Amino acid sequence: MRPFRSVALTLALTTLALTALALPVLMQRLQANSQKETRLLYVAVPGIRNYVEYGGIGLLVYDIDNGHRLMKRIPTFEVRAGEEPENIKGIAASARTGRLYLTTPKRLVSIDLATERILWNREYDGGCDRPALSPDGTILYVPSFEGPHWHVVNALTGDVIAKVEPNSGAHNTVYDIDGAFVYLAGLKSPLLNVADARTHTIAKRVGPFGDVIRPFTVNGRQTLCFVNVNGLLGFEVGDLQTGKRLHRVEVSGYQQGPVKRHGCPSHGVALLPDETELWLADAANDSLHIFDATIMPPKQVASIKLRDQPGWVTFSLDGSYAYPSTGDVIDTKTRQIVATLEDEHGRAVQSEKMLEIVFAGDRPARSGDQFGIGRKR
Repeated sequence: MRPFRSVALTLALTTLALTALALPVLMQRLQANSQKETRLLYVAVPGIRNYVEYGGIGLLVYDIDNGHRLMKRIPTFEVRAGEEPENIKGIAASARTGRLYLTTPKRLVSIDLATERILWNREYDGGCDRPALSPDGTILYVPSFEGPHWHVVNALTGDVIAKVEPNSGAHNTVYDIDGAFVYLAGLKSPLLNVADARTHTIAKRVGPFGDVIRPFTVNGRQTLCFVNVNGLLGFEVGDLQTGKRLHRVEVSGYQQGPVKRHGCPSHGVALLPDETELWLADAANDSLHIFDATIMPPKQVASIKLRDQPGWVTFSLDGSYAYPSTGDVIDTKTRQIVATLEDEHGRAVQSEKMLEIVFAGDRPARSGDQFGIGRKR
């Protein structure tokens, strides 16, 4: 019996040795799987003013790499019977701090991306409009609701730390990708105000443009801005260094017509992250127009028909998908509609407030922006 015991003991020791050798490899594989990246699209609803059709207030989360399949709804606000929900005015997120922010005409809300719980809910003098978040996730510029000022807010606590008051009808806000400047556009001014993010004071102004500024975007090098203005089916280009308006670009082959929202023919303009193309909303014609942005002024090269009137457009972080507010999902290479956003009841979802967040395992790793800003340095 001893030889058999010896053989058994040898086999047992060998098995343990092999297991010990394999364990680190197994752990590495498990860790790698736990860090697998998942790209999610966060869509705030109601993102437009037809509250009933779009099923209440919340965040709808879509799996980008799984055909933009709806994963879940994250409730955000309770609405009592007979009350009209507050419209969502803006969305921002930081992977560094793991927080997502929503604004309504009354309030700013901070949400923990890991627990999906509201961390704080603050109201501010003059209300809130479409905010922007610093690249490090610590500072928010929050416009009052078409009022005279922007609040500069500590993004971790919600406390106001400064006020910038250009008296322009505060509305849209863009933080540059380096965190040095914040671009402030109001509904009562043809000038784009530029705030120094260190001193929270107006450092310069760009324009005047042809009319008051509506949606806009900037390139990654902070040399150019592209702005929608009232009365124009197209966009204008401004020089962020000299402060001068450079170009006025009109859409060719299409006529202006009645629009459902915003009172603006083109309410939505965005740069691909690599800045090779500029995409423009055309509400009356249910279309997006694509411009070659490698030349100046950009040249119109294509158009895409949508299921409804667009009032916004942004992109995935890698630029592979375009997201107009109509809920159409467009492959930017083929320029084909490859999916349409729907809620849990199969209803069409539309929103002007959406962005991508990339998770590594269960932790946010990267976050996009609602404005479709250029990211070429």
